[in-house]
Amino acid sequence: MTPMIDVVFLLIVFFTLVINFAAADQNERVKLPISELAQPPEQSPTEPITLHILENGKVIYDGTDCSIQDLQEPLTHCLRVLKFLNRPASDVTVILRADARCEFGHVYDVAELCQQLGLTKLVWRTKQQDE
Repeated sequence: MTPMIDVVFLLIVFFTLVINFAAADQNERVKLPISELAQPPEQSPTEPITLHILENGKVIYDGTDCSIQDLQEPLTHCLRVLKFLNRPASDVTVILRADARCEFGHVYDVAELCQQLGLTKLVWRTKQQDE
């Protein structure tokens, strides 16, 4: 029985080290722009909210497509939950993953909506330029 428990624990450790948690925050429909200044984050964001902005201006939040106007309700709900947990909105980091072909006006509208709701920590994701 002891060797079987050892094997199970080794498998658990192996899979926790191999799993890629960053892939869960990505969407294959969004092709990030390339930037010379892109760097990996120094520390992982606290309370991250990932917003994927598609080329046509639609936003993917929590796996569902919505317009920028429809985005306000789920973000407000998220802030209510955080308030219930006694977490300030300043702890939330909004990760914006905009498609490279997306007009900047769409990105600006999403950023402005976030700031109106009190979400002031915004992070833009880009791809590093290959050398």
